[in-house]
Amino acid sequence: MNKSLFLILSISVLVFSCKKENRDGIRKATGKVNNISVIIDDQEWNGEIGDSIRNKFASPVIGLPQEEPRFTINQYPVKLMEGFMVDSRNIIIIKKEKNNNFVIKKDQYAAPQNVFHISGKTSADILDIIEKNTPKIIQIIRQTEIVESQRINKKSLLNPRVVSSKFNISLDIPSDYEYMVQDSNFIWLKKELVSGNTSVLIYQVPLNAIQNKGNLISNIIKTRDSIGALYIHGKEPDTDMITEEAYAPYFFKIKLDGKVTYEIKGTWELRNDFMSGPFINYAVFDTENNRVLFLEGFCYSPSKEKRDSMHELESIIKSVTVFKKEL
Repeated sequence: MNKSLFLILSISVLVFSCKKENRDGIRKATGKVNNISVIIDDQEWNGEIGDSIRNKFASPVIGLPQEEPRFTINQYPVKLMEGFMVDSRNIIIIKKEKNNNFVIKKDQYAAPQNVFHISGKTSADILDIIEKNTPKIIQIIRQTEIVESQRINKKSLLNPRVVSSKFNISLDIPSDYEYMVQDSNFIWLKKELVSGNTSVLIYQVPLNAIQNKGNLISNIIKTRDSIGALYIHGKEPDTDMITEEAYAPYFFKIKLDGKVTYEIKGTWELRNDFMSGPFINYAVFDTENNRVLFLEGFCYSPSKEKRDSMHELESIIKSVTVFKKEL
C-alpha cells in the first residue's frame, strides 16, 4: 500500500475514533427530580444573594395543602466545583467577577443539563441579574424535569390500547398504574404508594357542555365535581370527591399538544369525610373532535410530601398526543 494513502487512512481512523470517544464519553446527568446545585461561596450564600436564591427557587409550590419548596437546593462552594455536583441536571454558578453577565450553557459537563452562569461586580449587580432572569431559569428547569420524568416513565409503560381506543389519544402511563374503573367516557387508574396512592383520571364531555353555559371556569369545576359524585367515593355514604371550597384553585391558560387548555391546581376533599389532597386538572378544548378532554391527576398521601408525586402526574398528562379526527 502507498505510504501516503496508509497515513491518510490512519489519520482518518484516529479522528473518527476520537470523535466517537468524545460523543460516547459524555457524562450522563444525575440527581433526583426537582433538585438544583448552586455553586456559590459560603459568604455570599449566607448573605443577601443566598436569601434571594432561596426565596425564589425554594418558594412554596402552589396547589399543595402543605408548604413544600418548588426545588430542593444543594449549595457547594466554588472551589469544590468538581466531581459529582457537575453531573447535576440543573446548576446555577454564581461568582463575583469584573463583568456583569448571565449565560445559559446546555450540556456543559453532562447531558441533559442546564448550567446558568451568573456573574457581577457587586452583590447588588448579581441580585439584579437573578431578579431579571428567575422566570426564565424556572421555566427551563421545569421543562427539563418534566422531560426527565417522562424518560423515566417510558422505561415501563402500561399497554396504551384501552386509553387510545376510548379517547383517541396516546398517553405515557407507567406500568405500575392499574385500572380501577372503565366506562364509556371515563377511566380511572391508580398507583399504590407506601403512604397512600396517586391517580390519573381521563374523561370527556361535549364542547357545548362547557362553552355555552355561563362561566367557563365554573363549568370546568362543576364537571370535575360531577365526575367525583359519579365515580370516586369514600367508604361511607355521601362521601364523594369534590373540589375543596375553602381554598380557591389556581387557573392558567396554556397549550397542550397545540390545543387551548385550562390548567387547574388545587385541593380535593371527600364530602363529609376527612380525606383530602392536591389535584391537577387539564381541560383540553379539542374542537376538532367537538369535545373537552379532561386529564386529571390527584394524590392521597397524608403523611408524606407530595411535590414529586404531583410532578410525576403532571409529566404523565403532558405526554398526551390527541389524534386527528378520522375522516
